[in-house]
Amino acid sequence: MTRYRPTVAEIDLEAIRNNVRVLKPEGSELMAVVKADAYGHGDVRVSRAALDAGATWLGVALVEEGLHLRDAGIDAPVLVFSELPPGSEKEALAADLTPTLYTEAGLHALAEVAGAVGRSVAVHIKIDTGMHRVGLWPPGAAPAFARKVEAEGLTVEGLWTHFARSEESAEVTRAQLRRLVEAADAVRAAGVEPRYLHAANSAAVLLHPESHFDMVRTGGALYGIDPGGGMGPARGLRPVMTLRSAVTVVKRLPAGEPISYGGCYVLAREATMATVPIGYEDGYDRTLSNRADVLIGGKRRRLAGTVTMDHIMVDCGDDEVAPGDDVVLIGSQGDDRIGVEEIADIAGTIGDEIVTGISDRVPREFVG
Repeated sequence: MTRYRPTVAEIDLEAIRNNVRVLKPEGSELMAVVKADAYGHGDVRVSRAALDAGATWLGVALVEEGLHLRDAGIDAPVLVFSELPPGSEKEALAADLTPTLYTEAGLHALAEVAGAVGRSVAVHIKIDTGMHRVGLWPPGAAPAFARKVEAEGLTVEGLWTHFARSEESAEVTRAQLRRLVEAADAVRAAGVEPRYLHAANSAAVLLHPESHFDMVRTGGALYGIDPGGGMGPARGLRPVMTLRSAVTVVKRLPAGEPISYGGCYVLAREATMATVPIGYEDGYDRTLSNRADVLIGGKRRRLAGTVTMDHIMVDCGDDEVAPGDDVVLIGSQGDDRIGVEEIADIAGTIGDEIVTGISDRVPREFVG
């Protein structure tokens, strides 16, 4: 993408490599979750960096995401987290994507196409242990379902589940783990031997080592987003995305002047106002209006007025600011830092939503 305005999301690939090394448990493989364009960081470049650092699998939500990785020449194992949508089976199997199964309908549709592939097709069965989004329910149905999968000529390569509250409830997480282990033991007792048992998401990797099993799946933590309570930075995770721009317009305004749409920010004193070319169309949310800070000249400056589609205004008080000055909206400048967690807290959401919400209009530039 040709870039003329200064707004950019800088992606530190060395931070990705660092985070893989921090998160990968000894004795377990690591799946880098690169769905949603690697949480807005760029799936191809992030995948390559993660694989370089020791990840052995990639995880995606959509068949289309897996095909994009294959088109880029990435040949590592790729797990599709949901059942393949009807009509996508042939292309997914031709690209050697690993399907997830959890329904009879999904099994029959996949088996019908797999028969024409001419080779064994490995699948992972997802078991619903309490998240109740998708997955085989009840967990006790796993042995019979696994036998049906293999009777259709498919290979059960993995069993897995997803935690609902691993960052906040050890009790709930332990209950889900117990259901998964019981289901896995029953599947093995039925004569089916999966290669992989996997459950741990980012928080569980850090908090619940008993959940590591054969492989862990890291999403937000891979990108340096703290799973909660400061545990990410404490373990050595590094933030990957820096969102930056530059001042384009500077005005000295008198006291009493209202700023931006609705005039909800009124200057209490004469002040220097800086305009920065980023707005809600770029994913910088309107809920940040009058509440978030940015960094200019190593100092925090408060957003003045409503975030508009293409611009924000920043109250710089009596400090000298000039067009071209660097502006950091997420990241470090000088001795200060505005973390994605801080922005998420102001917006009333989670860090994952903040980074995935940075739109394609913002170019990604890769360092490291």
